[in-house]
Amino acid sequence: HVQLVESGGGSVQAGGSLRLSCAASGYTYVPNCMGWFRQVPGKEREGVASIHSGAGATYYADSVKGRFTISQDFAKNTVDLQMNNLKPEDTAMYYCAAEDVGGRCDEQGDYDDWGQGTQVTVS
Repeated sequence: HVQLVESGGGSVQAGGSLRLSCAASGYTYVPNCMGWFRQVPGKEREGVASIHSGAGATYYADSVKGRFTISQDFAKNTVDLQMNNLKPEDTAMYYCAAEDVGGRCDEQGDYDDWGQGTQVTVS
């Protein structure tokens, strides 16, 4: 039984930083891609950042380029999202997800496993 658990959310003032972490457990393989997504009530969930576990290639939404950094630690089975220079429009529930095999890292629909989310509020 695979599980993704997010942590690190909270409230911060504009211009501040937060680091989200996603702990993966139950996997007997390394997922092809790991990603971070976010959703605001009443709006569709959107991709924030993703990383290809094999190649290390990263993908970012235009709105977060230069401010967010995704990283993966294979020893700890974690994927982090460092968020700097946060803006009020970054306020959302942030979800970690895994694309198991063969899909595209930048395609939300290809992701198979999802965490419960962690709330980020920027004021």
